[in-house]
Amino acid sequence: MKRILSLALSLVLLAGCAPAQPADQSVEIPQPPVQSQLPVLEPEPEPEPEPIVSHLMVAGDIMSHMPLTDDCYVAETDSYDYSHVLQEAAQQLQLADFAVANLETTLAGGPNYSGYPRFNSPDELAYNIKDAGFDLLCTTNNHTLDKGMDGIYRTLDVLDQAGIPHVGTYRSQEERDANSGIYVADVGGISVAFLAYTYGLNGHRLPDDQPFAANIFNTDYYTSVSDPDYDLLAADLAAAQALDTDLIAVITHWGWEYHTKQNGHQEGLTQFLVEHGADLVLGGHPHVLQPYDTVTVTGEDGTERQGFVIYSLGNFISNQNFEDRKKDLATKTTVILDLELTKDPEGNTSLTDVRYTPYYMVHRNNRPVGERRHLVDVHQAIASYEAGTSELIDKNCYGQLQLALDLCHEVLGEEGDKASA
Repeated sequence: MKRILSLALSLVLLAGCAPAQPADQSVEIPQPPVQSQLPVLEPEPEPEPEPIVSHLMVAGDIMSHMPLTDDCYVAETDSYDYSHVLQEAAQQLQLADFAVANLETTLAGGPNYSGYPRFNSPDELAYNIKDAGFDLLCTTNNHTLDKGMDGIYRTLDVLDQAGIPHVGTYRSQEERDANSGIYVADVGGISVAFLAYTYGLNGHRLPDDQPFAANIFNTDYYTSVSDPDYDLLAADLAAAQALDTDLIAVITHWGWEYHTKQNGHQEGLTQFLVEHGADLVLGGHPHVLQPYDTVTVTGEDGTERQGFVIYSLGNFISNQNFEDRKKDLATKTTVILDLELTKDPEGNTSLTDVRYTPYYMVHRNNRPVGERRHLVDVHQAIASYEAGTSELIDKNCYGQLQLALDLCHEVLGEEGDKASA
């Protein structure tokens, strides 16, 4: 409109400057230009905000018994390489926005590596864990003190060098006091505060001047391990709430070994954790899978809140062997749990789906070193055997895979199996 008005004003000024016309001549009066009729464009509506959807994947105990450590030895370079063990799991972990597991061994330095009962694994394990896709490791469990305080501190140093964040053990009181020992993660645009605790240290006791070194939820952790430190847990959860993250996750090392059902102690502690702010409770220690569930608690003020718990994720990689076939199967069967988290446009975050992928730890002692231990995707391994394309799975292993799948469905429910969805 501004340009049209300027043109009209120019025409009027030109008319005033022209020579005078004879009186008997008619003068043409210039007409203002006709404005073109342009359509009025309606402003485009603002797009509706989209929810944020992310995937947190969780795995169980990473352990390296000596047969597993030995299978990862590379003589040509005098080094260790776990990548062949983890390669199938890595395919799944790469789909995660964030992945977590429990490191149930120390990285106390070689060459004297060891398995049960006091674990010490090669540093290369940390780098292979990182390459597989894990973003955070819990470092507090009953094997944390296997190689003394130096073992705790060196493990953290190696993880730092490998670029893997950790939660649950600390090198100083200052390190523990920072965020009350909490690790805050960005899980695909959703913030999650992670806390981690163990029931005890296999009867060992932290030095009196270094109580900060490991998060332990029992006050009697070196004796009867039956008296939860509710004050500590409540204070840490209050600190987590003060961080104002979208969710709070608590990693717990607890329960009875080799039981595929949780006990009352686990259930009671879960109730307390959820009541005090935990949204996700991620359990381990029994070396076998235990169920997952949604827990509803009523606070002292009468308000209800819900939380998710998986009581045990079992072993992830390990080399446990038992003559008892059921126990042997259970310790080799595991899953990667996939938790779908959704944050709506109003900022409310919830757990919107739970799925799992079954895995099985294959032992093939008749194969060359470097090919004896593999963590395999159960569905893929069964399919490759049935198609006649597997070089790893034989008839006996095929039968074990079918039993492992049945066990996952029995303990966790078939509806959560990704391949069954």
